[in-house]
Amino acid sequence: MRPSADSPRLVVHIPPDERLRVIEVYTSVQGESTFAGLPCVFVRLAGCNLRCTWCDSEWTFRGGEHRSIDDVVAEVGAAGVNLVEVTGGEPLVHRQAIPLMERLLARGHTVLLETSGSRDIAPVPDGVHVILDLKPPDSGEVEANLWSNVALLQPGDEVKFVLASRRDYEWARAIVEEHRLAERCHVLFSTAFGLLEAAHVVAWMLADHVPARFQLQMHKVIWPPTARRV
Repeated sequence: MRPSADSPRLVVHIPPDERLRVIEVYTSVQGESTFAGLPCVFVRLAGCNLRCTWCDSEWTFRGGEHRSIDDVVAEVGAAGVNLVEVTGGEPLVHRQAIPLMERLLARGHTVLLETSGSRDIAPVPDGVHVILDLKPPDSGEVEANLWSNVALLQPGDEVKFVLASRRDYEWARAIVEEHRLAERCHVLFSTAFGLLEAAHVVAWMLADHVPARFQLQMHKVIWPPTARRV
């Protein structure tokens, strides 16, 4: 039975010897979310089921190295950083991402999961901070949003909207209101890099009293926008 909004998420135990297709593991500062600015180890997995028009990580769709969960957890531990983000691509195309997050939690890490709104978050271990990236119309993937995920969001989770136009903003504002997202979790509005002026979005949010946090991709301000492993 699927968990309700008030019950813990399902935990699916999968043998830890199964391998993940890993693009990279690296340490940087968290560039987005309510954890922005903190040192963070990123575990970037390969593959994605979506093709967003403004995607900045198309190079993750293919390739990667097959690695054991033990190997990845050991590399994360060696970095000496508590905060870990499992990202992609789309990490939940890997069923092995579930035991990876279980292992990281068991080691005492604060674990973030960056996932699109298209994959079921029910199996995500309780205690993981889900950052759910709902796709507005100009992403080209609005029909892929899995709305049953909204009921599974917990207070420590976050919903992110990447906006490329005024139409995207109006859509996101309506979704926040319709689903009362600000009462469930943190809500974040950000801009698709180079496609929408941040000042415009901030002005719209202030005028409309949107109960959300505006954010920029900090790593694209600190380093060149196309830089990797940052």
